Amino acid sequence: KLSEEEGGHAAKLCVINALAQVQALVGSLDKVVRVVRLEGYVQSAEGFSSQPLVLNPASMLLTDIFGDAGKHTRMAVGCNELPLNAAVEVALWVEVSGE
Repeated sequence: KLSEEEGGHAAKLCVINALAQVQALVGSLDKVVRVVRLEGYVQSAEGFSSQPLVLNPASMLLTDIFGDAGKHTRMAVGCNELPLNAAVEVALWVEVSGE
């Protein structure tokens, strides 16, 4: 069982991993025009309803990195189980420059 703060750290790590995949695909994060959407799935105990708070550090990281271009739509979903017993899973959509 993780604390809300530990879950937030896990969410940030997920975003860092997602950005690493973006970089590997397009060559540089400088090609990111904007962050479009962040979806977060938080493994949650019964009665836990602070999933948005768990994702806040991940959202803040995106705006810290990309500024206004890092502002995005977001959804936070609580799940009773995630694959491999992960605490958090994210899906990240970014728009990239074709140059």
